[in-house]
Amino acid sequence: MDCQQVYYNITNALSNYIFDNDLKSMVIGVSGGIDSALVCALATTVARNLKIPLIGYSITIHSNKEDEIERSKMVGVAFCDHFQHVDFSEQFFVLKELLTQDDKNVDENSHSFKVRMGNIKARMRMMKLYDAAQKNGGLVLSTDNYTEYALGFWTLHGDVGDLGPIQKLKKTEVYELSAWISEMYKDVDPLKSLALDACIKANPTDGLGITNSDLDQLGAPTYVEVDNVLNDYFAFVNEAKGIDKAYDLQQHPTVKIHERTHFKRCNPYNFDRESVIDLPDDWKI
Repeated sequence: MDCQQVYYNITNALSNYIFDNDLKSMVIGVSGGIDSALVCALATTVARNLKIPLIGYSITIHSNKEDEIERSKMVGVAFCDHFQHVDFSEQFFVLKELLTQDDKNVDENSHSFKVRMGNIKARMRMMKLYDAAQKNGGLVLSTDNYTEYALGFWTLHGDVGDLGPIQKLKKTEVYELSAWISEMYKDVDPLKSLALDACIKANPTDGLGITNSDLDQLGAPTYVEVDNVLNDYFAFVNEAKGIDKAYDLQQHPTVKIHERTHFKRCNPYNFDRESVIDLPDDWKI
């Protein structure tokens, strides 16, 4: 990947979108992970050129670990024009009690319950970000990458923003571009370089308390394998050949996750207008 070209393409496209839509700010949730750090690194250039603020929030809830919080603060201070750390733990427990009061004999350590609570946390955070964007005449930047998109690794109506600068970059490319930007800043702004490096080295996690690592949920030991499996699968499907190989790939846990999360990538599902308006031939009162 030509990182310099990708950097230019993304920042130029983001600048044009912000300018064309007369937006006055960009808002981002800073998690302490590599994806939000990279988006901050890209957006700060746009904010500086257009003379609008990049507003960052580290929104933590009880399951966030201290190292995640510290990295989010490093990134926020390094890249954002306005940055604030807020904790929603107290509000989460109030909401959790309201939403689970009818649950009976629920196992709070089960994976399904942890996913439910993770979804609540993500949606609480997005409420804060969208309120800030509305207040400041801006938009919310999405921090999902293409690998996460392909695997449905996000919360519907939660951690999805208005514009995704890295939505078309695979996770391995996210790391590659982040390392290139870190090197770019190494001598001119060491704080930015250190913040990116800390996120590159960190264990990838969603901070929602579901698992210790994102990879625990994605069916492969490394992101290199995840991206390679998806690359192979999409190539066979798109080229309509290698059916036997495609079948073998379909048995891979990563591909199974991709297939069972299709509903997320076409949400909301809508009926065709023809099926709603037209009467079937055999229709009778």
